[in-house]
This record gives sequence, C-alpha cells and structure tokens, in this order.
Amino acid sequence: MAAVPISWFLTLSAVLFVIGAAGFVFRRNIITVFMSIELMLNAVNLSFVTFAYQFKKVDGHLLALFVMVVAAAEAAVGLAIILTVFKRRPSLNIDEVNSMKN
Repeated sequence: MAAVPISWFLTLSAVLFVIGAAGFVFRRNIITVFMSIELMLNAVNLSFVTFAYQFKKVDGHLLALFVMVVAAAEAAVGLAIILTVFKRRPSLNIDEVNSMKN
C-alpha cells in the first residue's frame, strides 16, 4: 500500500489556512471570525504534524500540542467575550461592536 505524499497534506493545510484567512478578512460576524481563527490554527497544526512525520522528530507534535492549548484558552476567553457582547447588543456584527463600553 502506497503512502500519501507529504505535499498533499501541506496543500490541504495551505487551503485550510487560506479559507480561514479569507473568512477572517471578509466576514463581519464575530462567530464566523472566531471559527476562521480556529481553522487557521488547525491548518498550522496539520503542517506541524506533517513535518514531524516527515523528519521523524517529536518537535512538531509538541508544537501542535502547544497550539491546541492556546486554541482552547482562546476559545474559552473568546466565547466568554462573545456572550458578554451578545447580552449587551442584539447583533454580533463587528462593525457595530467596535468597543467594549456601553
């Protein structure tokens, strides 16, 4: 059975990162921007694990674990901020939520 080429994983990672970056730049909903950031972090994780597999090193797996810890903390804090904003305002549009006051 033939192995999947490394270039396929890196291409998938690049496509996922570009989709996440486009969602971050072009969308105006806080939830969509939040999901786009998570997608970009997962694309980077895929690259780390791919290179770790290619070079037979553990460093990529450790970096991926670190990125997952950061993503979990970002998800907890980000969702708390989103819920607070939604309680105070009826919309989650970024253009309407330009400051945390009032």
